[in-house]
Amino acid sequence: MESQVSVLIVDDSSIVRQALQRELSRQPGIRVVGTAPDPFVARDMILLHKPNVVTLDIEMPRMDGLTFLRKLMKYHPMPVIVVSSLAAKGRAMAIACLEAGAVDVVPKPHESYSIGDVAGRLGDLIRGAARAKLRTPGAGQAARSAVEPEPSIALAETTHKVAALGASTGGTEALRVVLEGLPKQCPGILVTQHMPEGFTASFAERLNSLCELEVKEAADGDWVVPGRALLAPGNRHLKLDRDGARYIARVVDGPRVSRHRPSVDVLFESVARVAGRNAMGVIMTGMGNDGAAGMLSMRNAGAVTVGQDEASCVVYGMPKEALKAGGVQVVSPLEDIAGHILAYARGQLKARAA
Repeated sequence: MESQVSVLIVDDSSIVRQALQRELSRQPGIRVVGTAPDPFVARDMILLHKPNVVTLDIEMPRMDGLTFLRKLMKYHPMPVIVVSSLAAKGRAMAIACLEAGAVDVVPKPHESYSIGDVAGRLGDLIRGAARAKLRTPGAGQAARSAVEPEPSIALAETTHKVAALGASTGGTEALRVVLEGLPKQCPGILVTQHMPEGFTASFAERLNSLCELEVKEAADGDWVVPGRALLAPGNRHLKLDRDGARYIARVVDGPRVSRHRPSVDVLFESVARVAGRNAMGVIMTGMGNDGAAGMLSMRNAGAVTVGQDEASCVVYGMPKEALKAGGVQVVSPLEDIAGHILAYARGQLKARAA
């Protein structure tokens, strides 16, 4: 029992509470210590049971989840995973919850996302969240383990450069830090962040309001140009392609890769093939190994590769696996990554052999 992660479920719907309790209790290594219908009951149960992780609804009676999350992170900080509907209001509030310190956001069950899907995703997040470092809030298809390589079409050398960024748990705030640190003169940027369908547009809009460069949810055929960052839409893969001398974004369907769609491996493998030594790859905080194989491909293709360091990661999973695989050239604190991108763009940061 000591190795189990204890979790408290907070949701105003008795049906959702019962369903999550039943399904999460079946997950290995997880013990549900109780459920609460609102934040006031949750506060007392947190003090009584001292759970390792809390799952939290957003819209609840007496106090909304965002207000409770802010109070919790101020007075009793602990790992919180938001379980939210995909309503338009819910999407905006979910982004605010991530900024307030939530580890991650999972959509509630709906017609195409069953309670089993939710519980499976939650189970992985809960086990990872129990090991996550708390941070101060900022002012269907079968999985494949790797992407099948395609022949390179990268130019030997070009003045057009591109940076590819990949992140998961904790990545919303990490991406904010990096992108806020970049001017409009930065290289074109492609981003894959593990987020549910419906949240990425709101996240991109939020970043666009904070950053000097343009940030938008990627659409198929978008140009990858300096001063623009394109974010993979939820449940779609993002790839780099070329139309003549121009880089363009491809937004595609396809099976999950490394258990994810969008997958960092899919993005990195496409960048290795299309841009080669004219690219830079950055892998940041997150659970699992998505991006490790793709980053190695990028490094082997001559790209500059950077992995976020353990001290600044919320979860040191993806960068650790990429480093172990030999794909990481530079290990960097989060606050230095924007500087590395600019140094690369100026030709001051060069690739080294693995």
